[in-house]
Amino acid sequence: MRTEPTTYNLLNSISLPEDLRRLSVEQLPEICKELRQDIIKEVSCNPGHFAASLGTVELTVALHYVYNTPYDRIVWDVGHQAYGHKILTGRREAFSTNRKFKGIRPFPSPEESEYDTFTCGHASNSISAALGMAVAAARKGEKDRHVVAIIGDGSMSGGLAFEGLNNASSTANNLLIILNDNDMAIDRSVGGMKQYLFNLTTSNRYNQLRFKTSKLLFKMGVLNEDRRKALIRFANSLKSMAAQQQNIFEGMNIRYFGPVDGHDVKNIARILRDIKDMEGPKILHLHTVKGKGFEPAEKEPGIWHAPGKFNPETGKRIKADTSNLPPLFQDVFGETLIELAEQNPRIIGVTPAMPTGCSMNKMMEAMPGRAFDVGIAEGHAATFSGGMAKEGMQPFCNIYSSFMQRAYDNVIHDIAILRLPVVLCLDRAGLVGEDGPTHHGVFDLAYFRPIPNLTLSSPMNEHELRRLMYTAQLPDKGPFVIRYPRGRGVLLDWKCPLEEIPVGKGRKLKDGKDIAVLTLGPIGNIAAKAIEQAEKEKGISIAHYDLRFLKPLDEELLHEVGRKFQRIVTVEDGIRKGGMGSAVLEFMADNGYAPHIRRIGVPDTFIEHGTIQELYHLCGMDEEGICQSIINFEL
Repeated sequence: MRTEPTTYNLLNSISLPEDLRRLSVEQLPEICKELRQDIIKEVSCNPGHFAASLGTVELTVALHYVYNTPYDRIVWDVGHQAYGHKILTGRREAFSTNRKFKGIRPFPSPEESEYDTFTCGHASNSISAALGMAVAAARKGEKDRHVVAIIGDGSMSGGLAFEGLNNASSTANNLLIILNDNDMAIDRSVGGMKQYLFNLTTSNRYNQLRFKTSKLLFKMGVLNEDRRKALIRFANSLKSMAAQQQNIFEGMNIRYFGPVDGHDVKNIARILRDIKDMEGPKILHLHTVKGKGFEPAEKEPGIWHAPGKFNPETGKRIKADTSNLPPLFQDVFGETLIELAEQNPRIIGVTPAMPTGCSMNKMMEAMPGRAFDVGIAEGHAATFSGGMAKEGMQPFCNIYSSFMQRAYDNVIHDIAILRLPVVLCLDRAGLVGEDGPTHHGVFDLAYFRPIPNLTLSSPMNEHELRRLMYTAQLPDKGPFVIRYPRGRGVLLDWKCPLEEIPVGKGRKLKDGKDIAVLTLGPIGNIAAKAIEQAEKEKGISIAHYDLRFLKPLDEELLHEVGRKFQRIVTVEDGIRKGGMGSAVLEFMADNGYAPHIRRIGVPDTFIEHGTIQELYHLCGMDEEGICQSIINFEL
């Protein structure tokens, strides 16, 4: 439900940023207070990302107050910081539909609003994208167009951010980069950059004086661009000597301002006005508090990153009773990893900034010297794991499926070529629900299938996950991928003996004579129900095979299917093109079989956001859709 219109004195008068810009600077703190309360009330009943957006309220208000958006470009990095931005840019009334099927999108998107300048579901891309926009504006002669990149929430640890910084330092541009330094990603930020940013100090008064002096010298003809750069380097050296600290940004000839209190909206607005028209790339460093203004979120920002429903008055989270439900796949992974590590001293855990989400935190607590959070750096996580494997360790590297896309070359070059024993656990595989197209893990089957030396598997249930994890760490298994979805499995009694599964061997779950259904992964449980319903409705006999492995394929099983059946249905929770169904088609063609094959999976489009049930229905991958595909499958 929307908050009653009478609740707010100022926010009710703001539909777009141009309304905000009619206010006085003295009114900005009140707007921030009302905007923060609106986010709290909305997200308490319509769950989404929470703490990050509370921390950027003052920055969001100041940006839209000072800059002429949408003509001026604001590029967000990791869009879960941008709820305030959505509310101020014409979507306040629609915000109650955020993350809901057919509602507004979970992350900013140019397809939704002209105020959303770029795709920003994944971390670390803002500087590169904004630099591209700034260079394009200059090429088009748009000298009055400003471009601002907001990066933070741990995203500075991503390699792409440093690539963008490096290019910004050597390319003519007037880009402003705002570093939202809240000491956090989803969990606490890690690594040397986090500590460096925490300690960094530079005088803002000094920067203002330097700017005014340089303008005067340019007017007098004493200073040109080459001399200016040389002077900057000399001044930076003097400043570093005086502060006994090297400023990495100014070492790259990027002007640095800060650190500044990120919750003093009037001061932020003043600074933005002062540096707005400065030439050359600039960094404004803000210190903010993730969860600002909501005490429980300030105390435990990791938990309140995406807390689910909660009472906005008391801060009590509303949790459903899950005692009689099957466990999360993530929890089964975390518990099983500890169990395996206790038996195998070579096992090491690795995750890029997702220890709580993937349950690697369990091993970090139980065996702190044997589990590593490497920050938002998926490519590094893969290569780091490869390096350890080369020296005899057995890494379990857990990366969300959609984020693994950024480590593709690292897997090929740094793991697969040498056939190194790295277990790549792809969490959040398949359709993930409300996070939408930037987070759906639907491409992994297709993009990993062509890589030599790689074993590619997916468990149908918790027992299969445990046994695949056990199998993967046995000697001579090489690179081993295990993909599984977000959410709960199907077994209450999920603990089972840890036994080896022969690599490349599937299993026949049910015999039949009319149609063969081949599944891979947990979607096989949905298919099993659809098979039962189809047999009741149609009176046909349907066989069900769980492949377990997409690579290597169980050729003995597929020869049996090819010889016995003229109608085959494949079901997978991944993109249809290039996935498991395509592999079955290729096998049948290569071996002289000519069955009619119907493939069920994600179509060749980016799937919107919604509940998993809604999206499965949209793609014809729910029980009803699979059942109808089987029933309507005529020769």
